[in-house]
Amino acid sequence: MLFVCVENAGRSLMAEAMFNANPASGWRATSAGTQPASAPLPRTATMLREIGLELPPHPPQLVTDAMMTTSQVVVTMGCLDSASCPARLKTMDVRDWALPDPGALDDAGFREVRREIQDRVERLRLELVLLDRRRVALAETR
Repeated sequence: MLFVCVENAGRSLMAEAMFNANPASGWRATSAGTQPASAPLPRTATMLREIGLELPPHPPQLVTDAMMTTSQVVVTMGCLDSASCPARLKTMDVRDWALPDPGALDDAGFREVRREIQDRVERLRLELVLLDRRRVALAETR
């Protein structure tokens, strides 16, 4: 599972932390940015602590071809624009959540983006669990 945003300083770090707090069996997430910042947004850690989570252990990092090709699922946070998105990412089968950059928002707006990420991560986790159950059921019928 790979979560990608522009700076890997807010949205994608929160998604990674949320997913890895309770991952679907056999899954692990990482996150990266198309133009990584030198550090996470200061409010990212605060907003995660409010819901009992911590920042992932890595600093903002550049998304690599290896990350993209080895990830079964790639979710972008709204970075498929021409200015910030590598051409390689645009050719892949990705899910774009098109979320606003919370760094430009006040605390209430930042929390709203966080809540939306929480909801989408939970739906994604459920989807992966159901897909795994379907695979197991199909294997058992063979």
